[in-house]
Amino acid sequence: MSFSRLAWVANKKRTQEMSSASLFALVQEPGLVGIARLAKAGESLRKGHQVDYYTLPVHSLLNRCTSARMPFTWTINPYRGCEFACKYCYARYTHEFLEMRDGADFERKIYVKQHAAELLRQELGRVKSGEEIALGTATDPYQPAESRYEITRAILEEMARHHDYQIGIVTKSNLVLRDLDILKRVAENNRLYVNITVTTLKVDLARALEPRAPRPDLRMEAVSKLNRAGVAAGVICAPVLPGITDGVRDLESLVRATAAAGGKYIFANSLFLKPCSAAVFLPFLERKFPDLAESYRQCFKRQAFLPDAYRKGLSQLMDKLRRKYGIVNAYERYAERGPSLTERQQMSLF
Repeated sequence: MSFSRLAWVANKKRTQEMSSASLFALVQEPGLVGIARLAKAGESLRKGHQVDYYTLPVHSLLNRCTSARMPFTWTINPYRGCEFACKYCYARYTHEFLEMRDGADFERKIYVKQHAAELLRQELGRVKSGEEIALGTATDPYQPAESRYEITRAILEEMARHHDYQIGIVTKSNLVLRDLDILKRVAENNRLYVNITVTTLKVDLARALEPRAPRPDLRMEAVSKLNRAGVAAGVICAPVLPGITDGVRDLESLVRATAAAGGKYIFANSLFLKPCSAAVFLPFLERKFPDLAESYRQCFKRQAFLPDAYRKGLSQLMDKLRRKYGIVNAYERYAERGPSLTERQQMSLF
């Protein structure tokens, strides 16, 4: 199925998943009604390059995930907002809880959660055996703010004092290597995975899609160094963008690079586009990929997900590529799954 057909399929097919619980539930926090009031009470920390930083006096750090789509039970987001400014970012809606309706505020106004380690220490008793904690689901825990405020580092230092937890970190930043000493201590007594997000190996394309994130080669180097140090790390290729990053050669290059870096796994998830994110992403497409803009508009006109056929085909292609390069998918819990497609159906998606 070529991308020119996606809009037609999208209008013909509505799945139960598209109307069920979505990623919207990932970062909901206790007492969310008052989060805007807390944000307004926050103090300005400093101004950066077109970015302002504020304190956020939260009452809880550990958030229960209520989405059936997600494999983890708990989430931790050290910050609100993310300076990397990824054009496709699904988490922009979280600033709406702060009564901010401009999607660009998500990357321009960063809120730093106070007393994170102390809060986590009080709350870890809520986590039961077998429940996974995901660090960085609606913000990057190693965005530029972390260099100064070290909230993520404080969280990991607290984690290192405990045993038998399952912890997954999601980041686009090689700043994670700064905490290699702590990560090794966490991994000694807990099950830890560091998920490095790489959407493309093409530097110019990555710069357009993720303006302030580290280069893809630096992220792949982080995968290699983490694994050599004994910290399990792999790659998340997400989101995959139809007509932009979903070429078979492009995905194969990424899988090959992951294998060369000693990555423990790689999986891919397709684009998820809520209206608040579309308000930023679609104008970007019109400027950079005008031939694709209308197809995207039609495809996401009434739904946030791509059609099942596309997502299942992507999953099967990644399975094939993992086998080709000998990657045993040791951490596939985030990956989209679905019934196998025939080889003809799979390859016709691209």
